[in-house]
Amino acid sequence: MRTSDEQERGFATAETAMVLPALLAVVSMLLGVIVAVGAQLRCVDAARGAARVAARGESEVLVRQAALRAAPRGATVTIRRRGGLVEVEVRARVLATRLLPAVHVQAAAAAEQERR
Repeated sequence: MRTSDEQERGFATAETAMVLPALLAVVSMLLGVIVAVGAQLRCVDAARGAARVAARGESEVLVRQAALRAAPRGATVTIRRRGGLVEVEVRARVLATRLLPAVHVQAAAAAEQERR
């Protein structure tokens, strides 16, 4: 016959087995949020930096290179010049873990063309 201590140990093991997958799911979601926020911040930095480079009158190739250096891997950069304004948009698709769907992040920045 089992004692109450032996039965309680069995319950603790079962409870742990039930809680562990939920805990892993929560940790995975938190990791996904952290990666997405980091990618968003990198897009913002890339767009701002590239807009400053474009405002100085640099070529589109240099502007794109500046953006891609700071942007997440696989990002796309769009550059628009309208009158005296330069707009740079950076978009990226981020996959934090294989368990979570991909997240699309983007940022845009504009700067006024500098006078020479």
